[in-house]
Amino acid sequence: MTSATSLGPVTTHSGVPHDHNRVTVGVDGSPPSEHAVRWAAATAAGRRLALHIVHATDFAPSEWTSMPFFRPAEIFEWAEEGARVVLSGAEVIARAVAPDLEITTEVAMTGSTKWLVELSREARLLVLGASGTGRLGEAVLASTPVTVAAHARCPVVVVRGEQPADGPDVRPVVVGVDGSPSSVGAIDCAFEEASWRGADLVVVHVWSDVKAGTFEALPLGFDPSAFAESEDALLSEQLAGYRERYPDVTIHRKVYVDGPRSHLRTWSEKAQLLVVGSRGRGGFTGLLLGSTSNALLREAHCPVMVVRPPRI
Repeated sequence: MTSATSLGPVTTHSGVPHDHNRVTVGVDGSPPSEHAVRWAAATAAGRRLALHIVHATDFAPSEWTSMPFFRPAEIFEWAEEGARVVLSGAEVIARAVAPDLEITTEVAMTGSTKWLVELSREARLLVLGASGTGRLGEAVLASTPVTVAAHARCPVVVVRGEQPADGPDVRPVVVGVDGSPSSVGAIDCAFEEASWRGADLVVVHVWSDVKAGTFEALPLGFDPSAFAESEDALLSEQLAGYRERYPDVTIHRKVYVDGPRSHLRTWSEKAQLLVVGSRGRGGFTGLLLGSTSNALLREAHCPVMVVRPPRI
């Protein structure tokens, strides 16, 4: 087992092999980040991956750093000590979940969000808590999971909701599918997760991005059932080949005419993991995270995995 702490300027070479055989989790000592550590440790142990625990402290120049009373050496010493405490506490939590887990730790003094995106280049998964307190909580976990998920080079999991009591988790994995290139990557990850977890997979396909009930309210004689055949054919096309690749996964198909955000949020109440693409079919070119994914990072009742489409 190894445990290495790196203090000082951040580089893209953190000392951990660039082989994507690790789960990286951002921590700040808050209850939500502790929840994220438990989830990340269980995931890493179950997949025989290493766990990389990271903590960021933002010391970007500001007005108060130019004040006469500001003593950089003392402040940095205090921050480093605080970082060691946070990382040590997170490692204790992780080892309580998986005593034999290979764990490394790292801290950065600046650029928390950008740093996490850089770390995602070396990770299988990047895990964050749903919210937090303190420097990392304010800078990353509370306000910028959207930014991290939009730019990360690996799937990002924001851990929300409560874990079940001791015992196997029989809840399904749920994936949102809309026919966009982004949802193809989400399907890949969702099948992998369901297979690894021994869980059923619920595939939720929504025909339109408008709010739930929009078409029912139209004065025209709109018949949602008229679209059922074509939408089922589209879903079958997107799922082609997965039954052969994952014969152990039981698939449940759910097709709705509108309201992706509403339906996925409802399904998250009974899921152990919700998987979505970073952008939907209606996203603007410059909008790296779709409105549905963005909303679910704040509103879902279970961990949310955001998957970006592969770079060509």
